[in-house]
Amino acid sequence: MMPYLLQHSPLNTLQRLAQKPQWMGSVDDWDAAKWVAVGIPYDGTCSYRPGTRFGPEMIRNASWGMETYSPALNGDMEAACLWDAGELALPFGNRNAALALMHEATQAVLAADKHWLGIGGEHLVTLPTIQAYTQKYPDLVILHADAHTDLRDDYLGEKLSHATVLRRCAELLQAPSDLLQFGIRSGLEEEWNWMRANHTYQAPDADWASVIKQRAGNRPVFVTLDLDVFDPAVLPGTGTPEPGGWLWADYLRWINAMRGLNIVGMDVVELSPMLDASGCSTALAAKAIRELLIVANL
Repeated sequence: MMPYLLQHSPLNTLQRLAQKPQWMGSVDDWDAAKWVAVGIPYDGTCSYRPGTRFGPEMIRNASWGMETYSPALNGDMEAACLWDAGELALPFGNRNAALALMHEATQAVLAADKHWLGIGGEHLVTLPTIQAYTQKYPDLVILHADAHTDLRDDYLGEKLSHATVLRRCAELLQAPSDLLQFGIRSGLEEEWNWMRANHTYQAPDADWASVIKQRAGNRPVFVTLDLDVFDPAVLPGTGTPEPGGWLWADYLRWINAMRGLNIVGMDVVELSPMLDASGCSTALAAKAIRELLIVANL
């Protein structure tokens, strides 16, 4: 039976799904679902170009422009049995209340023995999800792809920000080295020193598959993908673009390095669809999510 929280507050699921199209390839049967897609339209701490709150709905719509099958992985997204919960109804201007609702929604999905797929929204939305996940999976490992370190201890005096989110998440893990970071190319010197000291940074020329296998093994894994890890030439629709980023081939290398992992949750964040009128950034985001869902179920 669908949890009460998913029928009512903060996920007004039945009403929203009657009004909006579901994710391409998603299932209608809650009991059959393995994964639950939850839109998180929040960008309350964006420090440069806001607009990520429009990402979840736009990505859902873009999903209908692609097939469920991935030739790169020889797998089909339908095997993930994805159930679309629509968007969280979040209060504007109240960061703590919004984070609390995200946390409650994650707990509801986990209590139903299903896996969370969060679609943001800015990167701070990952924190309440990880807070819930580490309660269920104390030995959680996080794989983090991003242009930025997101490891500041505070940003303009704030401990809770898109710029501090992975620092807060790392504090919830058994050890900081249970965070593995890929694609990083921007951050303060102190953040780079923290990554080196805690062995979280994974160099572009490293054997990612070997490192992930050694560090994660059979432990539960949460994947958080910040879309600004892609080069602005292929994904300009993000609030903080950084030159020198991934191309699609780099992303597929990362995806293939995850084969065989025990992936129990994921989120994809930081698409600002209005910053790319072509819609190409949104289409790439939808396809990136498809590949993640497929590799998690291979």
